[in-house]
Amino acid sequence: MIANLRDVLQDAARNHYAVAGVVCLGWEDMRGYARAAEAERRPLILQAGPGCRKHTPLPILGAMMCHVADSVSVPVVVHLDHSRSIDECRAALAAGFTGLMFDGSHLPLLDNIVQTRAVVELAQGLKVGVEGEIGQVGYAAGAASLGTDAEEAQLFAQRTGVDAMAVSIGNVHLQTDSVTRLDEVLLRQIEALTDVPLVIHGGSGVDPKQRAELGRSSGICKYNIGTELRREFGRELRLILAEHPERFDRNEIFSDLEDRMVEVARRMLRSL
Repeated sequence: MIANLRDVLQDAARNHYAVAGVVCLGWEDMRGYARAAEAERRPLILQAGPGCRKHTPLPILGAMMCHVADSVSVPVVVHLDHSRSIDECRAALAAGFTGLMFDGSHLPLLDNIVQTRAVVELAQGLKVGVEGEIGQVGYAAGAASLGTDAEEAQLFAQRTGVDAMAVSIGNVHLQTDSVTRLDEVLLRQIEALTDVPLVIHGGSGVDPKQRAELGRSSGICKYNIGTELRREFGRELRLILAEHPERFDRNEIFSDLEDRMVEVARRMLRSL
């Protein structure tokens, strides 16, 4: 069932667990992830990131994700990830998205606050939750991170009214090994100054034991999981093609792949 980002994360905060924000690239993976959430009886956030939007138009993604969300009985958020444009956020609302992530982390603090607040005001009338970002989460083979300042996070949360706040506390995008240890000292400093549900981008690279423990014992209510699942998608696809070299029908190939990704995603959900 389609759910609002705010409602899902508030429940996670009240009951001390973290929700997976899974980065989707197409029909088969988003459907497999929803089936996994149904099987595990856990809420889920289906995310359309920049790469996904570059490949498939936003209105198509909205229709697909809303259909998938409505096909299961657990809460599923249809979420725009890493948007840097208020016009794109407006288009996502028109397409049925129930969560918006405006990424103003590259902007000076006050500009980030002003633009993120504008997205919050845009979404409030439709009761759609908004995620903002303070500090910069870098990339494993690219831009460096800039850690979140706790006092800036407090100001950002107060002035924007966001429903969720992505922070940079050692996490890195596109990391292929789960070796990152989040900075728990900085995490506690942020938690002491704000009660907004926190989001960890680059959740695939976080040490699994710490990821699970902080999901239970901290203000982290959402982990974005992308690289971990995409690697398994590619691995399983190569295995299917090697096992059945005679196949050429993509529907037949991807039907098997979707079934395998259900099991992969179920393991991931349990690991949170």
